This record gives sequence, C-alpha cells and structure tokens, in this order.
Amino acid sequence: MKRLCLLGLIALSVACPVLAESRLDDKPSFIEQLLRQMTLQEKIGQLRLISIGADMPRERLAEELAAGNVGGTFNSVTRQDNRPLQDAALRSRLKIPIFFAYDVIHGHRTIFPIGLGLASSWDMQAVATAGRVAAIEASADGLDMTFAPMVDIARDPRWGRTSEGFGEDPYLVSEIARTMVGAYQGKSLRNPGSLMASVKHFALYGAVEGGRDYNVVDMSPLRMHQDYLPPYHAAIDAGAGGVMVALNTINGVPASANRWLLRDLLREDWGFSGVTISDHGAITELLRHGVAADGREAAKLAIDAGLDMSMADSLYGQHLAELVQAGDVPIQAVDQAVREVLGAKYDLGLFHDPYRRIGQASEDPPEVNAESRLHRQAAREVARQSLVLLENRNNVLPLDTDRIALVGPLADSHIDMLGSWSAAGVAKQTVTLRQAMQAALGEHGRLVYARGANVTDDEKLVEYLNFLNWDNPEVVQDPRPADQMIAEAVAAARQADVVVAAVGESRGMSHESSSRTSLQLPASQQALLRALKQTGKPLVLVLMNGRPLSLAWAQANADAMLETWFSGTEGGHVIAEVLFGDYNPSGKLPISFPRSVGQIPTYYNHPRLGRPFVEGKPGNYTSQYFDEPNGPLYPFGYGLSYTQFSLSPPRLSTEVLSRGQSLDVSVTLKNIGKHDGATVVQLYIHDLAASVVRPVKELKGFRKVWLKAGEEQQVRFSVGENELKFVDAQLRQVAETGMFEVQVGLDSQHVQTQRFELR
Repeated sequence: MKRLCLLGLIALSVACPVLAESRLDDKPSFIEQLLRQMTLQEKIGQLRLISIGADMPRERLAEELAAGNVGGTFNSVTRQDNRPLQDAALRSRLKIPIFFAYDVIHGHRTIFPIGLGLASSWDMQAVATAGRVAAIEASADGLDMTFAPMVDIARDPRWGRTSEGFGEDPYLVSEIARTMVGAYQGKSLRNPGSLMASVKHFALYGAVEGGRDYNVVDMSPLRMHQDYLPPYHAAIDAGAGGVMVALNTINGVPASANRWLLRDLLREDWGFSGVTISDHGAITELLRHGVAADGREAAKLAIDAGLDMSMADSLYGQHLAELVQAGDVPIQAVDQAVREVLGAKYDLGLFHDPYRRIGQASEDPPEVNAESRLHRQAAREVARQSLVLLENRNNVLPLDTDRIALVGPLADSHIDMLGSWSAAGVAKQTVTLRQAMQAALGEHGRLVYARGANVTDDEKLVEYLNFLNWDNPEVVQDPRPADQMIAEAVAAARQADVVVAAVGESRGMSHESSSRTSLQLPASQQALLRALKQTGKPLVLVLMNGRPLSLAWAQANADAMLETWFSGTEGGHVIAEVLFGDYNPSGKLPISFPRSVGQIPTYYNHPRLGRPFVEGKPGNYTSQYFDEPNGPLYPFGYGLSYTQFSLSPPRLSTEVLSRGQSLDVSVTLKNIGKHDGATVVQLYIHDLAASVVRPVKELKGFRKVWLKAGEEQQVRFSVGENELKFVDAQLRQVAETGMFEVQVGLDSQHVQTQRFELR
C-alpha cells in the first residue's frame, strides 16, 4: 500500500501547495496557514473523535477520513489496523493526519498493578517504570494518546472507579500525576516511544454523590481547590497535552458545558494550552442532564464552554456548521478548538511523519500478542512494591511449610489478575497464584488446590461480569453446588499445614459503572472462609480487589492478610515471592479501609471539629458512631513488614521559620528486625490555628527507605512556605503565620511530633 506522508516542505507542497509557505519548524505559523485553508466542514471534522466499531464501522470510517470529517479515533490497537486508517486520512484534501488514542491506564500489553496498587508502592521510580513501559508498548502498536492518568481523588470506595486512581490524598496523587505524565510523554512527544497524556476526569469525578458512578457532585469552592483539584493541576504543570472532561455535573452544571471549568479555570488560571476531549458521548448526555433542549443546543453549550473534541461524536458533526452559519456560534470558537487539535498533532510529530508510531508494514511484529513483546521483569519489579501486608499474627508469614492448601475463586483466575481497563493485555499471559505457588514449591512440595466457591452466586451480578469479560472470555462460574465446593476446600485444608485463600472481587466488580452498596466479601466467599476457619488450620488471606473492603471478620479471624489489589501480568509470581519470603512486602495503603460501609467517607485528612472524638475518653456529645469504633480499620499510609523498624522523634533545625526560608526535619530510621526490608517514612503537617478550618493533618513529604537488618539511616525533609500553604476563604493560596506541628511516622496514625512557628 502506498505510504502517504508529509515529510518536510517538499511533501507539504505536493499535498497542499499553500502550506509550502509555512515552515514546519514554526508551529504557530504552520497551524495558522493550515487553518486558513480549511473549510468549515473540515474544521468541524477535526473536532470529531470516533470510536472504531462502536460508533462507526471501518468501511464507513475510511470514507469519512478521506472526506476530512474525522480528527482522531480510539479503540484500534494494532499497526495493521491503524495504517489503512491513516492512509485514508491522507487521501483527504488537506492530508491532515489523524491520531490514535486508547485507555492505557496501568500498562498496555504488559499489565502492571491497578492504580491503587501503583500508589501503594509509594515509589515514584516504580510508577515511572509502569508508565514508561506502557508508552513504549502502546506507541509500538501505533497509538499516539492515552486517556490517562486518572487522578480523581476517591474517598468513597463504593465507587467502582476507585480502582483506576491513586487514592484519597491530594499530595500523593499529585506526585503520581506528575510522574505518570512525564513517563508517558517522555523527553519529547515526537519520539516514537512517547504517548500524549490526557489527564482525566476533569473534574471532581471521584466525589460523585453516594459513590454511584455518573452521579452529581455538589462541593464548596474551598474544598474543591484544596482537596480535589490539585492532582489535575499537577498533571497540567507536568505538561499533559490533553484533558478528558468528566461526565458528572459540578454544582449544577455538567462539566462538558461548564465554561468556568474549561475556560476560566483550566485555560485562564492554569494556562493550559492543550486539547480538551469529552468523555464518551458526553455532549449528547447534556440532553439527559436537562441543560439542553435538543442536540443543536447541546453542541452549542459544549463548544461555547471550551470543549474541543467530541468523543463518539454525532452532535458536532450534525449541528456545528448550522450554528456557525446562523451566527449562534462564532467561527472564532471553532477555530480555537481546531487550533488545539492541530497543535496536539503537531506536538506528536504527526505533521512531520504521520506514520511515526505506525511504521511500515515490513516492521510489523509477526505476532501481535507475542511473548517477546512483554516486559515481564519490569512488571514483576513494580508489582513487588505494590503489595501491602495488613496482618501477620505469630509470624505465620513467610510460609515455612511445603504442605499448603490453596483455595478461593481468585487463586487460578487469569483474567482477574488483569484488573479493570487492562488495555491490550491478554488474560492467558498472566501468571495466576496457583501457577506461581506450584512453580515455587516444585516437585518436593505439595499444593492442594480447590476453588471452594464462586466469586459470587448472585445471578444478576454474574450476568454483568460475563458482559464485562466479552473481550477475554473465561469461565466465571463453577456450576457445582456451593456446599460441594466448600466441602472440597475443607478436605484440601485438612491435608495441609496452612491454608492460603485467594478471595475478594472479580475485576468487573471494581470497574466503570460497578458501584457497590456493600464493601463486604460476597456471601459465597464469606461462607467459604468461615468453613476454613473451623478446620483450625492457620488461615492466610490473599486479597484481590479494586477498592477498600470491610474486613472486620477477616481481621479478627485470619492469621495473615496480604492486600494484592489486581497485580497484573506477573502478579502470581510476586504474591508467591512474598508468601514464601523471597521478597519482604513494603507497600503502604494510599486509601483508608473503613470498618463498615456506614463509616464512609473515611479519610485521614478530615477537617477539625468543634466536638472531636478522642480515643480513650468518654464519647458522649462528640462526633462518633455509638455502635462502632471511630476511625478506619486500616489507616492511610499503613502497611506491615517481615521486619520491624524504629523511628526517632523528629528533630527540627529551628523552632522559628521566617518567610522565604525553610527548616530541616530529620529522623533516624532503624531496621531493628531480622530481615532486610523497606518502609515509607511519612511527613505530615498540622496547622494549629488558621483563618479557615484546616485538616487534622496533611501529607507533605515521604521517603521510601531500604535497610539491611540492623542498619539505620537519617531521613531528612525540608519544610518551607509551600508546605504550609492552603486555600483561604477568598480562594487564595496563603501561608499564615502561627504555630505548626510536624508529624512523622510510618503511617498516618502513629506519629511523633514537634512544633515550630512561622513568623
């Protein structure tokens, strides 16, 4: 097939003679020259982002591309599929290339731990590795853009998309946002191994009411600016080329029609100059929100608000031309949106070479899903750091026996190792826990396996999970009666010295549109665990899930609990390494685990109260639940190790901090146990008195430190005005004079303190 591309000025002059006047190395001039040559219909075409297959069959899409009616596509993930589409785009009058996008969230072909797992590493190098490998693999498949990172703050774990993000804390999520953008985009977006990051979901999607997906968000401006907006801003500051706009309303106005959000805040206040993209079908949904009477008004609201590209578009294509011709939408609004789209393509290097990431047919891999294309070692190294040890009574872990019963519906489930939004990951290329433990034990050990239960026996939920697994079909249900499966698991347990139970959620239970009213393990698995407990054998729970679960029974009855989230392609090997002691777990929770769903929201940096509950004191007339202990079951920043660490009280370089200066906070961390290992030293700041109510504490720094047994190390932090700033009642970033408390610990609850004054 003939390769059409705009390589340099010679090719440009052939494609469109007028563009020969504009130099490719002068971005503004090039885009303005191109814009002047475009018809209104061609401009509108650039604002349409089409889903391949779902929105438009390939045959029709090729016709639309050749007519210049499409700006980009998504859901096509191989060079062989993308090449003919680019060919079609370059048959259009102006030969403007399209870009190819996809949801590359936690890996592309090699799947890394889900977002909560990556955040549990508290290791920005591990996070960067996941993002960089994903970019290399996705760009090698011809992709130009990813709808990631997902940086929505999540404080209600009922929300299914909690699994995609990085937890509850603005500081930690912002650090990861910066890291992921840099990893995806690399040193230059023109490099073949780069992907443009389109940060999502702008904005406040994680705060949907009741944790129910697509629900409304009603939030004070102060909380918005202090807690929920910082991660998006961090991604923009890191250079994210795109922003995906959220599906929710914000204080009564849908994000897709929210001029304040997209023009005033994003463009004017934050200086964003990239492309904004609606979420799937969001402009059409303005009718169902009730802010648009018809498709024409919906298109007008969106373009007026500053929404550049319409994902899964129908309304821009149908109505923008007539809106402009009628004078209801100024042509300048359309032109500005087109500038952003063309600018993104320019930054991606597509005008220099439309086949930059697609390459030539002779360069295509012989097998799309070839094992050689995976980065297994990187996946293992990252996943190791994502596992969080929640309990370990009597040091039952690491396992010191070779007679083990492995039970549970997730012990041998390839597809559930992937987690939600697993891009081009192939289920059968994952390593399950059963496979890995059998390999680790070898011929001399004995692993007795029994499924024991289905993930759930709820027929409606099973039907939904099967729907979500259409692209990776695998048997979800064992048809045998529940009591027969439990009996088999109990028999397996009686043959072993210890029981390892892999329980939790199917990946589809922590997914878009998978909100839950309960955080309990499904009834089928609860019955299995109670039966296993009755055997009297030590019980080790391996949790696989995409949200915090209510684990009160498990905490009271299990001998050990290991939170593994959905740990990806190499997940089984990594879990086995930790169970057998080949790797010492070092993960820390990026989100609090409530005792029950009734405690939601439970997050560590909650505002101070006039009548706070104080542990150990009478609770009458204080903020409490009288029927359950206050506070989380497992707090933010929590995670155990096979060794023990001691931390000295913090030492301050000064007790008085002047504006423009900084003070040093130092602590001595010592490994006082018998194993080498790593932990995370966490720095929190507490503002004792301010002009608005402030949180009880806020994370402002962390260091992951690896120490040999008996080794110690001094850990230092620097605290200046930036660490003390907050949003005041006038929405200004200020650092007010007064007393502050430094808190340092290995989780958010158990801290040691020192005070200083800002003058």
